Amino acid sequence: MLASACPGWICYAEKTHGSFIIPHISTTKSPQQVMGSLVKGYFAEQKHLPPDRIYHVTVMPCYDKKLEASRPDFFNQEYQTRDVDCVITTGEVLKLLEQEGVSLPDVDPSPLDTVLGGAEEELGTHGGGGSGGFLEHTFRHAARELFGIHVGSIRYKPLKNKDFQEVTLERDGEVLLQFALAYGFRNIQNLVQKLKRGKCPYHYVEVMACPSGCLNGGGQIKLEGESSKEELQQVERLYQSPRAEIPEENQAVRELYQRWLGGWASGRAQEVLHTRYHAVERENSALNIKW
Repeated sequence: MLASACPGWICYAEKTHGSFIIPHISTTKSPQQVMGSLVKGYFAEQKHLPPDRIYHVTVMPCYDKKLEASRPDFFNQEYQTRDVDCVITTGEVLKLLEQEGVSLPDVDPSPLDTVLGGAEEELGTHGGGGSGGFLEHTFRHAARELFGIHVGSIRYKPLKNKDFQEVTLERDGEVLLQFALAYGFRNIQNLVQKLKRGKCPYHYVEVMACPSGCLNGGGQIKLEGESSKEELQQVERLYQSPRAEIPEENQAVRELYQRWLGGWASGRAQEVLHTRYHAVERENSALNIKW
């Protein structure tokens, strides 16, 4: 199974490898589009508003998230509204603040609220790095549910480069799970070639189009006077500083599944949290005909 959170990767897969690669991609929506479904669905119901009365804005490190939000799959025909109405990058947020003469250190902080209701006392995050933590969460869940093994720390084994690493679960010398992360198109292309040759040993791959993952996204703020490596290390430290949570142990998430989605594997959960992908047919023209 291949992760589905990166719109750059999804666009490449649909246009370049189409029907071959699509069956291998997870149908789970990206976090942005999951939140879009919750804002225009659950939150709208809680506020007794139709979805088109809510304007939903997300802040992302990636320009391709704008393309993702514009996909027809994420448009509500009944109410003529998108799940995510506007996407702005972190770099664009900084430009907007500069245009308005606003400096964040001078702004009074306010409590964090959530789409699930109530107020959080502190900012939370997830384990598993700055690209969503999909590999680590899926790895731990699979180890526990399939083999009854509770995984502690996860050890990554770098392969050809730091953006292609693998994780293995073994018991008595037998490989039970073999996962990998592949960041950047060079590694993605190598991964696809392995799949086509039938020599891909992985059960799950966390795939991201940007080298070093989402924290190095094209829409991120670029600091003056610092190298890209130092800047990325600083962002990684900040991203990992909040308390990490396990989604299944979050009480608000549990209540959402029980009260609104109707259970972990319900039809409504499938409709709200999952999507489909579409192979893009190549147009024949004189430019791509092999003579």
